[in-house]
Amino acid sequence: MKKTVFITGASSGFGRTTVKLFHQKGWNVIATMRSPEKESELSTIPGVLVTKLDVTDNHSIGEAVRAGIHQFGQIDVLVNNAGFGTLGALEAASGQVIRQQFEVNFFGLIEVIKAILPGMRTHKAGTIINVSSIGGRLTFPFSTLYHASKFAVEGLTESLQYELNPMGIRLKLVEPGGYKTDFAGRSMNFYGAGGLEGYQEPFSRFVGKLEQWPMSENIGEVAEAIWEAASDDSEKLRYPVGLDAVHLLEVRQQMDDVAFKTMMASQTII
Repeated sequence: MKKTVFITGASSGFGRTTVKLFHQKGWNVIATMRSPEKESELSTIPGVLVTKLDVTDNHSIGEAVRAGIHQFGQIDVLVNNAGFGTLGALEAASGQVIRQQFEVNFFGLIEVIKAILPGMRTHKAGTIINVSSIGGRLTFPFSTLYHASKFAVEGLTESLQYELNPMGIRLKLVEPGGYKTDFAGRSMNFYGAGGLEGYQEPFSRFVGKLEQWPMSENIGEVAEAIWEAASDDSEKLRYPVGLDAVHLLEVRQQMDDVAFKTMMASQTII
């Protein structure tokens, strides 16, 4: 019997590539996105159900889960991939920006998990993969809201193991480093320094350094990491992926807080 994976944020980037990989592996795929009417490729692939899901809309979450179960019978793996980023000085962030960051990256992720769990509990099996980031384990300047949301995802996922492992449900974290996707264009809010004194010059330097940051073009590596997390039948929790991710995490483990902060500042804003 074919297994079925449910993927959020499937219209582009990591999500879209992951849809294609799981299909190649012989799985049924529920590819969810905010605007499925704009999708012309994935919707033509046999065994791929393209359906609407906005992680900030509980009704659309429920409808997508029901459509997937109706089409394929059950959901074996959930990939929480939908994400949103913000960049700027915390003091300049509006309440709307702050709430949106957490509504998409954290509260929406929780609601999707809650919608999927009844079926997994019934079958006493399943895997929940949350696409986090190296930004859930270490930090860059002017990314406070994004890091806070990803640190929250890391803590939620690690703790949720205690509740769900006894029911046969595994939890996984995939932690990509820097990749050339359209995340910075479609899913990033550069709200900046707001003209506030003291922030603009270091923020401008940071953006300049960020534009020069080495980004991998092989987003298939992330899809492969998600596939490994879904199929390795282990209790391994974290799957960092990308040369910069592995390197920075190793460096972070070797340095104390002050040394790491000094090193990152020297590379990004000084």
